[in-house]
Amino acid sequence: MISKKITVTNSVGLHARPATYFIQKANTYNSFLWIECDDRRANAKSLLGVLSLGIIKGTQVTIIADGADEQDALEGLSNLVMTGFGE
Repeated sequence: MISKKITVTNSVGLHARPATYFIQKANTYNSFLWIECDDRRANAKSLLGVLSLGIIKGTQVTIIADGADEQDALEGLSNLVMTGFGE
């Protein structure tokens, strides 16, 4: 199991469209994936789970990956968030 802390920098945070991109990317990996904000954790492959965290611009989150492709998953999701979801 590995994890990485990143800051959400896009203008609307992890809501609606960016959250959809995030879970679509997460679902391309076989590893178990979670996103953690403060003391709450959600399945990174669940749209409702990700939206329930209420992640806004400037929030620091931790992405956690556990599985055969955990390194690729962590890097892929981190890059997606750090590039602002292409906005």
